[in-house]
Amino acid sequence: MSAPLYGRVLLKLSGEALMGEQAFGIDPAVTTQIAMEVGEIQALGVQTAVVIGGGNLFRGLAASAKGMDRATADYMGMLATVINALALQDALEHHGIVTRVASAIEMRAVAEPFIRRRAVRHLEKGRVVVFAAGTGNPYFTTDTAAALRAMEIRADVILKGTKVDGIYTADPMLDNTATKYGDISYQKVLEQRLKVMDATAISLCMDNNLPIVVFNLRTSGNLRRVIMGEPVGTTVRA
Repeated sequence: MSAPLYGRVLLKLSGEALMGEQAFGIDPAVTTQIAMEVGEIQALGVQTAVVIGGGNLFRGLAASAKGMDRATADYMGMLATVINALALQDALEHHGIVTRVASAIEMRAVAEPFIRRRAVRHLEKGRVVVFAAGTGNPYFTTDTAAALRAMEIRADVILKGTKVDGIYTADPMLDNTATKYGDISYQKVLEQRLKVMDATAISLCMDNNLPIVVFNLRTSGNLRRVIMGEPVGTTVRA
């Protein structure tokens, strides 16, 4: 059997990914499916970290647009990511996968504080590390947190799990003529303002030559296929 293409990965999940077909909240069937997929790549010896958003519970940007103080709204969004991280940890541990939640905002009763060396040690010991509370700072998205954490732990790639099977020239849900990219450069993503990750995150990845693979997380087995180097989704690189 061929070896995995990547040895250490950071999986970026949106909060909306946990909703399934619901309009709000967390669908346990979705967290269970994600746990099974992560279990598959852990079995291959791949070290896995996860950054998760909070949009299924609270969106700081939307709240600030309605008049709430932006910093307060962003902190509330960070707390929503901790709830999601705990839900994912529970699902992973039900599948026998030892998991640690590392929070950028200190809350020792439910998660350990993020310390880079400790997080790397967990990965080396075969534990999944779920990074919660974004960067711990307002005005930064969980996309930027994913890029930052991926570089701190020296991940080989960011795997962005979405509900579409890659990056298109336009929104495939709205435009039937949209075509999919197999590969695309960071520069093109920024110039065309393609909604892959926010510009800060893309720029960070570009400056540090960290590839991003955008793929459909809802298709069973896709995570393993990406890890094994199969042509799944779209790769963003130099």
